[in-house]
Amino acid sequence: MTHHATATHADEVARGERFEFGKNWTRFLRVLTPERVEAATRGLSSLLGVTDLRGKSFLDIGSGSGLSSLAAYRLGARVTSLDYDPASVACTRELHRRFAQGDPTWRALEGSAIDGALMRSLDTFDVVYSWGVLHHTGAMWTGLELAAERVAPGGLLALALYNDQGAWSPRWRRIKRFYCSGAVGRGLVSATFIPYWVMRGLAADLVWGRNPLARYTGYASNRGMSVTHDWFDWLGGYPFEFAKPEELLRFGRERGFDLENMVTAGGSVGCNEFVFRRRG
Repeated sequence: MTHHATATHADEVARGERFEFGKNWTRFLRVLTPERVEAATRGLSSLLGVTDLRGKSFLDIGSGSGLSSLAAYRLGARVTSLDYDPASVACTRELHRRFAQGDPTWRALEGSAIDGALMRSLDTFDVVYSWGVLHHTGAMWTGLELAAERVAPGGLLALALYNDQGAWSPRWRRIKRFYCSGAVGRGLVSATFIPYWVMRGLAADLVWGRNPLARYTGYASNRGMSVTHDWFDWLGGYPFEFAKPEELLRFGRERGFDLENMVTAGGSVGCNEFVFRRRG
């Protein structure tokens, strides 16, 4: 299974059909600080509405850097991390080595969130978490179905998915596809958008009297991320799908889930966040 997944991932990257998220996460681990870990832990606690996860099982679908898995581990959960990108799996295992060496209550698996046989071979979990991942599988609704199936009765399903912006969403898909097409695409897209974001941020900082360097040296979103790594994650994030909040609310309701928390992107390019609880 692992060899097949690795070969498929490599083939998709070679064909320009997939961004190498794992390479970006590998670079991110170089700037991972205790402050970022703490921010990620607080963010997860806030999103789920819990202060600890002791005695709970936690499935992190698309573990990426491993930071959210680490946050769940720090909150006391028994963690299963899953990612399709071999480099992302390596990042997650590196964080396990740094923070939980030898602890079997956190394991990292390589595999696809849209592999039905793999997903159904897993247990059910008290928390199934997939932040900003299923819209990059190329089969988002299949991934959602499989994720929902893994939630135990009374358990939580926590999701973040790109907001449907109407006409702009398919435009972004084309931009991301071009970015992943090769060195020329990466160079042109990066040279177009990154200077614009830098100047826009600088202008905003000057208007509001903020230190312009703070967004790069001290940036930590409520998930502990890095602004520059987020840029490349956004520009290259392909495959790329999206959904309207009402589509996700209907999805949950039809499958026996009640909404516990929702944070929308407010019409922006970001993710809408949802926490559903499966009826017991």
